[in-house]
Amino acid sequence: MERKFEFAKDESYHIYNRGNDKRNIFLKDDDKERFIRLMFLCNSIKGIVVRDIPIGETYGFKRDETFVDIGAYCLMLNHFHLLVYEKKEGGISLFMQKLCTAYSLYFNKKHSRTGKLFEGVFKAEHADKDEYLEYLFAYIHLNPIKLIEPKWREKGVSDMVKAKQFLKNYRYSSYPDYMGENRVETAILNKSAFPEYFESHKEFEDYVDDWLNYQKDHKRDLCI
Repeated sequence: MERKFEFAKDESYHIYNRGNDKRNIFLKDDDKERFIRLMFLCNSIKGIVVRDIPIGETYGFKRDETFVDIGAYCLMLNHFHLLVYEKKEGGISLFMQKLCTAYSLYFNKKHSRTGKLFEGVFKAEHADKDEYLEYLFAYIHLNPIKLIEPKWREKGVSDMVKAKQFLKNYRYSSYPDYMGENRVETAILNKSAFPEYFESHKEFEDYVDDWLNYQKDHKRDLCI
């Protein structure tokens, strides 16, 4: 489906896509780790040969100018979510082309398959309102709850302690980075490109918890 808007420099967008025919695009933890690594390496105007960079040196690699600033991300089984800020004209499209092409080549080779991995062109929503942009920091980071409570958005969370602990332990999103965990993947993010909604880790946690504590007036159908 063709997008009804053009990406604009100095604007933020919610980017997402899923597997072709809703297939899983992450079959193993190694797949998720590869995609996350590619989010860092593909965000560079300079061409990079991934196989030439040792895994342990990924997040210290000296990149050229980046296409976008990444504010948040989350990987699920059959789809992913990103919050990005376009730094240069055409930056989002170039970044996503590099990222999705690199991951598709890796995935098809590793899992001995051919054909399209993703469901057409990636989807995007313009975060043109401050309320929506702030909300995305909760929406994106709360996606993993569906893995343990698939109907939580409709029915609420049955075990709040378990849900919060699951989020903290979920390694394939930027949630730990906003909770103050010291990890190399933090290099993927540039928080300074986005409004400073959360002045502390506790403020961020409280905001996400507010959405986790299901309320009908919070319900928004933004899932893919």
